[in-house]
This record gives sequence, structure tokens and C-alpha cells, in this order.
Amino acid sequence: MSDARGLLRVTRRGVLTTGLAAGAGLVVPAFAGRAAAGELEPPTPPGSATRAGSAARTGADGVPGPAAGAGGRAEAVRAPYIARCFEWGARKPKFPPKIWDRRPIRILVHHTAGPNTGDFSVGQAHRMARGIQNFHMDRNGWLDSGQHFTISRGGHIMEGRLWSLGELNGGRRVVEGAHSPGQNVIAIGIENEGTYTGVDPTPALWNSLRATCAYICHRYGIAPSELYGHRDYRNTLCPGDRLYGMLPRLRTEVAGLLNRRLSRSEAVKASWPLLREGDTGPLVQAAQYLLRDAGTLRGNADGRFDERTVTAVTEFQTAHRADDANGLLGGESWPELARTVQAGREGDAARAVEVLARYRKTESVPDVVDHPAWQRLLGTAGSPVPAAEDPPGVLDR
Repeated sequence: MSDARGLLRVTRRGVLTTGLAAGAGLVVPAFAGRAAAGELEPPTPPGSATRAGSAARTGADGVPGPAAGAGGRAEAVRAPYIARCFEWGARKPKFPPKIWDRRPIRILVHHTAGPNTGDFSVGQAHRMARGIQNFHMDRNGWLDSGQHFTISRGGHIMEGRLWSLGELNGGRRVVEGAHSPGQNVIAIGIENEGTYTGVDPTPALWNSLRATCAYICHRYGIAPSELYGHRDYRNTLCPGDRLYGMLPRLRTEVAGLLNRRLSRSEAVKASWPLLREGDTGPLVQAAQYLLRDAGTLRGNADGRFDERTVTAVTEFQTAHRADDANGLLGGESWPELARTVQAGREGDAARAVEVLARYRKTESVPDVVDHPAWQRLLGTAGSPVPAAEDPPGVLDR
């Protein structure tokens, strides 16, 4: 969930008012009952009855919708113990979180980019959750914790944003989060304590993550193939190279808990590569040609992701109003940078195709190089990562 420095940012997208969401399935509850810090065990939000027809909604084209999830064979999926906000001492949110009368269609996996502590106690887990909430509310200006759920290195699972657990148990509606712009309603965000760039998560955390994902898939009817990393949609290192590389295993193991089997193309996703300063090789050279095609890189495409390339990427991201304009080339900027190229055309975009075709030893290139073709040339085999985004009216805070 973090940017390159392990810190969260407030989105630079325009903040939309609640009125824009009228008629879009939005429920705005009000606080009731006790309000003191440490006493957040509110009653069920108003409007708990699901609106007629909402359960029949499906996802965007090409995205498995709610009906494509676990199915009747997963009735035995056990609910893991998840500590509610009041149990770990959460503060009262600045204002009530928004609840949408729709089901999410995917799960996003994050890491906190914090220390890999050896303290696996419940107390440490609760302190970590409070620290995240304080950062999100006081530094980012958000109303509450951004993520829906949090898992400690000791395997302790906690509700992140208020009411997320109750709506999950209901299986029909979702609390709006702030864990990834564009994915805060259609995706459930799970924070995993630690930094997983060079090490694997602890067995306790992994087991809890797997159980949590299976329960979320079961309650919301999300297909186990629809588990993604934060970097699939943003320019970020999150959830770390190691944890991100374990996502095919996570999809497969979650499917097993749901009594399902995934094909390789379902378990492995065709993601955009994450390129950063210090990287070298044909993928960087192709990116440089595309940056030169876009007008932000000057000079040769030498295959070195140096300071000059970082500047060019940042300039491109700023021009395209990226939420993460940080010089990391990831899932937010690749779809805009890798424009469609017609066969036989000259220019820097076509040169990028030629570089990758030689590198992959591809004998033939499609007449039209679109996003799936770019991803194949970049070496990310598997089914495409869907591009569906949140409905209008999401505050991203």
C-alpha cells in the first residue's frame, strides 16, 4: 500500500461530493451510540436490508462478477477470527465511512512497508493497527484507516476501516476504502505487516492471509483468481517483490479452500512489469523508446534506468495526472505509455516493439500491438489484469 518510500499519499484526483453518487447504490450511515475512543462497537449501519436486484450485479466485461465466485461447494469455508475496530483500540473516524450497495469484484494485497518485527504478539498487532490509523488520519487526512483489513506478522487479523467486517459478513455491500485510487469500492484492501521486497511473509501471516482471502471470496462471491497486488494498479513497489511473486500460489491455495481448482492461466496473471532506477536490459530500453515517443525522454535509449529515465517517467506521470508520479514505472502508467502500434509503422513506439521481439525471439508480431500483445512481449504470460475502476462518487480518503 506504500509508495517507494513506504508512505501513503492522498490521491491527486479531484474529490467528488456525495451528491454525485445519487442513484449509484450508495448508503451513507450516521454514527450512533458510544463515540469515545476505544469504544467503537457501533450498531449495524442503517439500511441493512439489501436493495432488490443488487445481488445480481456483475463485474465489468471480462471480469468475473459476484456470481462467478465460490459457489455452493464452499459452504464449509470457516470464518477466521477478525478483531473488530473497538477491540484493537481504534479511534472514532472523522465522519462515517460510505457504504455502497454492491459487492466488490476483487481483492488487493498490500504490505505496510514497515519493520519485519519478531514480536508476534496480539499487543504488537494492535499497536501496529493504531499506528496505521494514526498515519492515515493525521498525515494523509483520511477519515479512518484506508484498508479494509490488516494482518500482523503474528497472523492476527483485524478490521481496518470501521464497519468493513459487518458488511463482509453480510456479503452484499462494501465499505468504501482508501487503499488504492480507482479500486476503493470494487476491491477489498488487505494490509500485511512488514516489508516483503527481499523476504517472504511469516508462515503465520501467510496462513491468515490465505484464510482471510478465502472467507472474503466466499462471502462476496469473488473468484479466487481475482486476487491482485497493489502494483497491478499503481506505480508502487507494494506488496514487495517476494509477496507479489507469491500471488499465483495464493490464488491456487485460496481456490483449494473453496474446493476449486485453477488453471495456470487463472493462477498467473499477465501483469505490467515494475521498472525502477537501477534496472537494465531490453525491457528498460523498450520503455525508453516509448518515453521518447511520448516526448519526455531526450537522448539515446540505452537500456539503463538511470536518473535521466526516472525524470522522464516522472514527467510522463505528471503530464498524465498519475496518482503516483514517483519515477516507478508500474501498473498505473504502463497502460498509458504502451500505446497501440500498427504493424509496419516507423517511430520510437515501433522500435520498442522491435527490441522486445528480438529479446523474446518472437518470429511474428501481431498487426496491431495492443495491451495484451505488449504484455506478451514484456514477458508477463497469463490472463490479463482487468482494468475496471470504481464508480463515480468515490472520495478516495
